Amino acid sequence: MERPITTLFMLESLDGKINSGNSDDLDADKDWCKINGVKEGLHQYYEIETTTDFYSLNTGRVMAKIGVNERKNLPEKVDVRFIIIDNKPHLNENGINYLCHWVEKLILVTTNKNHIAFSLKEKYDNLDIIYYNNLDLNKLLFDIKEKYNAERITIQSGGNLNGLFLRENLIDYVNIVIAPLLVGGRDTSTLIDGEAINKVEDLNKLKALELIECNKLNNSYVQLIYKVIK
Repeated sequence: MERPITTLFMLESLDGKINSGNSDDLDADKDWCKINGVKEGLHQYYEIETTTDFYSLNTGRVMAKIGVNERKNLPEKVDVRFIIIDNKPHLNENGINYLCHWVEKLILVTTNKNHIAFSLKEKYDNLDIIYYNNLDLNKLLFDIKEKYNAERITIQSGGNLNGLFLRENLIDYVNIVIAPLLVGGRDTSTLIDGEAINKVEDLNKLKALELIECNKLNNSYVQLIYKVIK
């Protein structure tokens, strides 16, 4: 393959929600650990997360939501390479500092030529920046494979970007941890968001799955692993 093998790895509620509501002030990582009946088994998701790929793809928005821009105490370094797509930008100088101290390498992908990361490039020897005029996910994956020899990438982005990966046929496997929780809310982000199909002719954009593994975890959690049928 000209691109890395990809796995969408996410935590979701039973009704497919990956957030607590429709506000950036709400976040599953910060909120679900407070809910009785959910918090007791949440650690299993993070334990499984440590077994995922060396390359992990996420967004600046998600990083900002989990609070990296405000964190003061620097973390222990982990042997992971983060690919962070951040255009707005959502990350500030402190967030980039935290991430560079946290991961083996930070590969920041942006279409924003004024992103603050450019002014910090000389400060961190583990910060790489990939700039595009327009983001092309196919090209991004190809470039990551070519430049870094990445064979596999775990995708942990938000629902909209997950939707783009899906529609462009760029998801190979799905690894989902289901929390014993119902969230609801039409505007609450789900595993796959983005533009819905509205024509029978577009049914080919739906992706069938082959179940590879089903694991009953403790505290009513379930792990499901699927292969995407091409």
